Amino acid sequence: MTAREYPAELTVQPPPLGELRLLAGTQPLSLTEHISRYGPIPRLAGPAQLIAEVERSGLTGRGGAAFPAGRKLRAVAEAARVRARPGRAGWAVVVANGSESEPASRKDAVLLALAPHLVLDGIALCADAVGAGRAYLCAGHSGSTRALAAALAERDRAGLSRIQVQLTDTPDGYLSGQETALISVLNGGAPLPTFVPPRPAEKGANRRPTLVLNVETLAQIGLIARFGAQWFRSVGAPDAPGSALVTVSGSVDRPGVREVPLGTVLGEVLRWSGLSRSAQAVLTGGYFGTWLPLPGASAVPVSEPGLRAAGAALGAGVLAVLPEAACGLAETARITGFLSWQSAGQCGPCRNGMPALAEAMNHIAFGRPGRDVLGWAQQLTGLLPGRGACHLPDGAAGLVASALRVFAADLTEHTRSGPCQGAAGAPVLPVPAAPMPADRSMR
Repeated sequence: MTAREYPAELTVQPPPLGELRLLAGTQPLSLTEHISRYGPIPRLAGPAQLIAEVERSGLTGRGGAAFPAGRKLRAVAEAARVRARPGRAGWAVVVANGSESEPASRKDAVLLALAPHLVLDGIALCADAVGAGRAYLCAGHSGSTRALAAALAERDRAGLSRIQVQLTDTPDGYLSGQETALISVLNGGAPLPTFVPPRPAEKGANRRPTLVLNVETLAQIGLIARFGAQWFRSVGAPDAPGSALVTVSGSVDRPGVREVPLGTVLGEVLRWSGLSRSAQAVLTGGYFGTWLPLPGASAVPVSEPGLRAAGAALGAGVLAVLPEAACGLAETARITGFLSWQSAGQCGPCRNGMPALAEAMNHIAFGRPGRDVLGWAQQLTGLLPGRGACHLPDGAAGLVASALRVFAADLTEHTRSGPCQGAAGAPVLPVPAAPMPADRSMR
């Protein structure tokens, strides 16, 4: 299979070997083209059939948490069965999460643009499986609401709309795609995480049992329903079956979105993207993620279990490569500052700990840190995790801890001589500018 050229704003780079499953070309598939490629949406024997098949497939969520998708389906179906009022069908709700608030990720935007009907198939199938009478398709500012509306209209004209799908624009903000924050938006509230329990599977949108799945997870379910769990497991690793979309950026010749068999080693995935010889590290999982050194991490499998064993995570499928000339401490400081002002400010770790961590990292990257600053930063990475309504403090602490470890040589140089030359260079990773205080809607 040869690589194809894609528009720069919607780049998709297929791997050189193997069959593309989710992405078929450079243009959106019409409904006719979609059915020609994948076949019609299947009519299953009953709700239990899809849930069992997804469980057998080993599919995990592709939005970041890697939770077993079949287990989510079963939990919502059971909660809807127990809580449904007599004679009231369609008690559950399905939410397709395409918010993609991670600045370094483009996979959901690409999927929604090029294969909208595969996502809509997944929504319809999951609605049948959990007994849902309502569905939402949530797309962030990068999603094309007009294109998605056109895809829904196609299905209406063809008589294929099994459930009404409401398109919803997700507010800007890093936390807006977090599961409970998204539920809050759908219920008319602010995009702020809430404490659990109750979980969305028990009480979510409209106070009903709610299935929240990333749009890529739903697209994979659309394929599993057609071709089965065994087919899905024919690529990938035994402990991480299937393929996944990853966004590769930074110091590579061919940045973009790739469909990767899970378990493929990191060095191979980066080689497909034209890895620069001068690369020094890769950020895996996004801004919630972890730095890994290059070439030392080249043999790490790109999968949740493989990366976890290396102290990292696949997360939202982000692989951001840092060139040798850049400063990893400076990149981390910018990201930590971004995460700090994006926090909800509801809990102590976000209100107090996140700004303190951002301040410490800023001094480490752009000042001449002493032992007090280094000690304070290291202490904060142990204090923040596990204390908030969401995992934002956990992610920020893990990111900083990995930076202090991977860029230890730079840290020594900064301590001795102040900021390195790379700290003064242009940022490699995209970090949205902080709004004026009056515009900080996340507060």
